[in-house]
Amino acid sequence: MEAYRDQYAKLFNNGKNVVVLGVSVDPDTTLASWARDQQTPVLYASDIGQKVGKLYGAISGKVDDRSLFVIDPTGRIVKRMQPFNVLSQTAYDDLEAAVKQTLPAH
Repeated sequence: MEAYRDQYAKLFNNGKNVVVLGVSVDPDTTLASWARDQQTPVLYASDIGQKVGKLYGAISGKVDDRSLFVIDPTGRIVKRMQPFNVLSQTAYDDLEAAVKQTLPAH
């Protein structure tokens, strides 16, 4: 998630017309502490029961995989990256392009 924080302005239009939500099986207190320590603009939601992960097909065994979904303002998934390769610059380039697709025209 540090890469999301460090590339936030570029990847996510600096938060303008974009909401970034990280979903994790970690408890909310752990996520809040981690987000505060990392000083990240990303929002987090706790999915201890894996309900969200199961709905999106983002579960591998008993853990969430590193799935990433770009969802447009109408709720349509415009990009699925399953798993999201956090070590690949190409993955971040693809993510940036998918987010740009969802932004209103200037």
